[in-house]
This record gives sequence, C-alpha cells and structure tokens, in this order.
Amino acid sequence: MPPGDARRHFYFYSENKMTDDNIETEITGNGDEKAKRHQERMQQRKEIVDAAIARADEDRGVVIVLTGDGKGKSSSGFGTALRCLGHGYKVAIVQFIKGTWECGEKNFLTESIFRGANAQLEYFVMGTGFTWETQNAEQDKAAAEAVWAECEHVFRDPEIHLVLLDELTYMLNYKYLDKDKVIAAIQNRPRNQNVIITGRGAKKYLEDLADTFSEVKSIKHAFNAGVKAQKGIEW
Repeated sequence: MPPGDARRHFYFYSENKMTDDNIETEITGNGDEKAKRHQERMQQRKEIVDAAIARADEDRGVVIVLTGDGKGKSSSGFGTALRCLGHGYKVAIVQFIKGTWECGEKNFLTESIFRGANAQLEYFVMGTGFTWETQNAEQDKAAAEAVWAECEHVFRDPEIHLVLLDELTYMLNYKYLDKDKVIAAIQNRPRNQNVIITGRGAKKYLEDLADTFSEVKSIKHAFNAGVKAQKGIEW
C-alpha cells in the first residue's frame, strides 16, 4: 500500500482519532501558544500514524462482516462495491432475500457500463423475496442452493477483487445453505480477494472468520415513527 493510501486508511479506521475534547482544546488559546499546541499534537499524531503503517505490512484480501439491527449494512456493502468498480476492479454481487424487489443498486449496476463487453461485474439474485413473504422454507432453501451453485465459481477467480454476499446471514441462520461449505469457499478463495457479508444476526463463527466485524446499532429509525420507506433511500 502506498504511504499516502496507508495514511488515509489509518485516518478513517484508527482508534486514535481526535475526540471532541481534543478539538476543543486545540482551538482554545491565542496566537503562538495555539500554533505550538497544534504542532505538538500533529507531531504526536504523525508518530502514531507512522508506527501503525510500519506494523501493517501484510498485503492480502480481507473478510468484512456487517451485522446488527441498524440501517446501513447493505448500503455500506454496495458502496464498497461501487468504490472497487470505480478503481477498475472486478466485482461479484450475490443478493439474497431482496431479489424480487425493484432496488436502485440492482437497476443501476445491471444496466450500467460495468456490464459491457469487458464486464467488471457479475450479479446474482436469489429472487424469492423475504422469507416471511414466501412462507415456504423448502422453496427458499432450493432457491438459496441454486444461486449458491450459480455463483460459487467466483471464489476461484483471482480476477475478482470483491465478492459481496448481501444478506447471507439469513441463509446461514435458517440453514438454507451449508455453513461449512460457505466458510470453506471463503477460506479457500484467492489470497487477494475480499469478501463482504451483510445481514442481521451474524453468529460467532462469522466473527471468527472475519478480519473486520462491525455491528450497526439502531438508535432511531424513521419507519418506527410511521415514516414510509422511500424509493432511493431504503431500496
């Protein structure tokens, strides 16, 4: 990773970010005293950044799990997919659960420049909708197994930089997919391939599998206050 990229990465993910109290202290005072305090703090921060960069010397793909009851898990996953596509990388997206819905990300990505003669994107959709709408476990299980069989080859393709498994946690929790088979495919993928798994209720074995495990917590949600889900915001 080039030094500039490493510093950007550290800024966004470090536990040593400046707090509000730090910033308040930073902006109080006058003239030379304020400038000196700022310089000292930035020098300390530079030393922390440089040390972290020196430690992070392994170059490989990662597994990211985005779980929890808050909004933004799929949005984050699709945002990362767009970021990869923007850098010219190949991406595979497997969309469980929401396949029957019209959704903006699928509309854009499946009709976009990424699907041309030199396609950067492979897109797979389970297509049965939410399990509480189908109310047919056998049908859902068959659909999950079918889309997994269709997409499983992406884990053997070193050209694919990112695989997004959207709402995979439901398929595992309901036992629609063989957990061991899924984990084995992820563990045996090409070294530099990245995987993002989204969905509520990620179990401990996914936390163990993950390099980065984030839980999105719901503090407030407009839907709970009676606000309708909006096209372009929720789907």
